[in-house]
Amino acid sequence: LLLTKPITTLQLTLGKYLGAFALICFALIPTIIYVLAIYQLGNPVGNLDVGVTIGSYIGLLLLAASFTAIGIYASTLSDNQIVTFIIAVFLCFVLYFGFEGFANYNLLGSADAFIENLGMQAHYDSISRGVIDTRDIIYFISIITVFIFLTVQRLHKMR
Repeated sequence: LLLTKPITTLQLTLGKYLGAFALICFALIPTIIYVLAIYQLGNPVGNLDVGVTIGSYIGLLLLAASFTAIGIYASTLSDNQIVTFIIAVFLCFVLYFGFEGFANYNLLGSADAFIENLGMQAHYDSISRGVIDTRDIIYFISIITVFIFLTVQRLHKMR
């Protein structure tokens, strides 16, 4: 039914993506209360590394944005919601843990560091330490862009 509306496939995909991401952002807003409580309860007041906290929130938002794009792509692969969920969880798991797990086997020597950097965990850990590096931000934006592009291409093929 949605595909019959007079909007482009990109608009449809971005609307679904932004709606899902906005829901995640609204779910994260109440967690700021915990940060404020810890800030006030510290001894002395304010004994909290604000840089790490802000970096963790930025990393969490980028990670959630990436997982949302992956989930939307997975929703185009099957009409069954359970199968879609399993595909999305599998893709997110592989992109987060898979590359680092493969790199830990030390099979490729010096290329292991490169393989580890292909995964999300290395980039998320870097941002969550409070170091906001453009390489990490570009990585997450690239993942989001690739999966939105794949979603649009898949919807074009389905039409």
